[in-house]
Amino acid sequence: MKSRPIVPARIEWADDGTPCAPDFGDVYHARVGARVQARHVFLAGNGLPARWAGRRDFTIAETGFGLGHNFLATWQAWRDDPARPQRLHLVSIEAHPPRRDDLQRAHAGSDSPDLAAQLVAAWPPLVPGLHRLDFEGGALRLLLALGDVRDLLPELVFAADAFYLDGFAPALNPAMWDPRMLKALGRRAAPDATAATWSVARSLRDGLAAAGFDWQRAPGVGGKRETLRARHAPRHRHAHAANVPADDDRRAVVVGAGLAGACTAAALAALGFEVTVLDRHDQPAGGSSGNPAGLFHATVHADDGPHARLFRAAALHTARLLDGLDPGRVPQGRSGLLRLEQELDRTGMQARVDRLGLPADFVQALEVAEASRRAGAPLAAPAWFYPGGGWASPGALVRERLAHPGIRFVGSCNVQALQRAGGHWQLLGTDGAVLASAPQLVLAVAGQVNPLLASIGAAPFALTRSRGQVSHFDPDADAATALRCAVAGDGYALPLPGGGLLCGATTAADDDDAALRDADHRANFERLQRLCGLQAPADPARWQGRVGWRVQPADRLPLAGPLPALRIAAGTRLDQARLLPREPGLHLACGFGARGITLAPLLGELVAARIAGTPLPLEQSLVDAVDPGRFLVRAARNAVRSPAA
Repeated sequence: MKSRPIVPARIEWADDGTPCAPDFGDVYHARVGARVQARHVFLAGNGLPARWAGRRDFTIAETGFGLGHNFLATWQAWRDDPARPQRLHLVSIEAHPPRRDDLQRAHAGSDSPDLAAQLVAAWPPLVPGLHRLDFEGGALRLLLALGDVRDLLPELVFAADAFYLDGFAPALNPAMWDPRMLKALGRRAAPDATAATWSVARSLRDGLAAAGFDWQRAPGVGGKRETLRARHAPRHRHAHAANVPADDDRRAVVVGAGLAGACTAAALAALGFEVTVLDRHDQPAGGSSGNPAGLFHATVHADDGPHARLFRAAALHTARLLDGLDPGRVPQGRSGLLRLEQELDRTGMQARVDRLGLPADFVQALEVAEASRRAGAPLAAPAWFYPGGGWASPGALVRERLAHPGIRFVGSCNVQALQRAGGHWQLLGTDGAVLASAPQLVLAVAGQVNPLLASIGAAPFALTRSRGQVSHFDPDADAATALRCAVAGDGYALPLPGGGLLCGATTAADDDDAALRDADHRANFERLQRLCGLQAPADPARWQGRVGWRVQPADRLPLAGPLPALRIAAGTRLDQARLLPREPGLHLACGFGARGITLAPLLGELVAARIAGTPLPLEQSLVDAVDPGRFLVRAARNAVRSPAA
């Protein structure tokens, strides 16, 4: 999917305070009040809250977030209902989201001021794509999709129990009510899904009928005579886009207690799974995730392709996660991140930002002097400044993620093989004994994933493995450690708590030496000086460091999703990863390379959502980009292009 720049809503306010959209010639809600309209039209129109009573998960999809009044009314109804579902998922699309100050003004007199304040505080930078905003400790999840409904809806993976069909009037905003859009909603309807809207336009009624909905008129509100209510009752039910949820045996085993495993385990536990995490080390984060600190940040590419979109979504998700964590438990630096630009000058950088429509609270193009001022050190080139980027302690983040009461960690557990028995995956130790068993298994150990897959006859993945050494030192009079924020370019540097500094990292392919090397320290310190002019202590006795290994596929994108089936029948379509048959209950979350802090939180959520059948937090094209089945698809395409002689 090619994303388009987000154009924020232009809002004018009538004398009575009603927000208006001059570009559409319409108002955001009836003058009777947004909350009254939301309760009567959308909640009551979908039989809520009664229909969600006692559910484990309930999903609502909305075509037009607007100013968030329907979301807040639904949140309040969920909070007030003692029979509420354990988790409420709201998927909402908005082409022209409000700026934060407009959102705050719209809710200045809210009936639920505490909820409105939380929404305003969580409001993301207005960049295209999906933003997962969690409230109520993750029990209420808003998947905010920013972009044109025609671009985004085909990319969204969910099964809705209820639809809020909102937006400006069909005559003024026909794209929102297009018959193709309504059919796309029908394909994303869970069994017995309902829909409600304030419009009774003939074109809408016809479109709903064509999409498999039976509709009926209902009493209106606030001077409007009628509204519309509908139920999905197609003659031929399509398999909806969401995955089939796991059965009632909600147990999972995760192999690997690094960032990938810990974040996936936490995401599964938040969805009600009992999770056992096995690791060959005696403590979590015993591998590369045990480094003292690491960076997280987005990236800006001229074509805004899958790599840039994935890292944008992931970096924003990590920032939101860290915002909710105690810095005393998870040390972090949140002063932004500077990444030096080696090809473009500042004018060219700004032109790229403007063309992509990226807002200043996401990225800024800084000239050398301004970048140096922010860094507190002399930089040699202009830099991209990511206000939401920074650094965090990966080991502390791993331990925090594993602290969920639904997770059990088992260390010093060397898994040697897998086997399928009775609908469960069994993990075998060195003596062949069963170490653990569960219907869902996640392999989050990139370095050991191929040997484990080989034990069940699966083909190996082409992975690169390189040794990396980071260096750090504590502050002293002769060591310049005045760096104010993380800096990256040819290498990276970040200020540690207490005034120390960490920098790195070296790269050596196929090198298994775990010992620290003074030569690698010197290489890191030379790069540090080139990067930002800072000097390391002269005394080697003060040099500290750590060695780890980065493992990732050759395309530099991770493996996150279910494993393709070991046996694929002849004639099976191999042209799209999303259509591949899968090995039941076997999933991968690994190959993150050096970007674990950026990628693991969001991709852990993706793997968990695919297992549980809840809305996916990434667009389908990005899900395909990290799908382990992508290599099978590429091989099939290459075979077609180059048939055997």
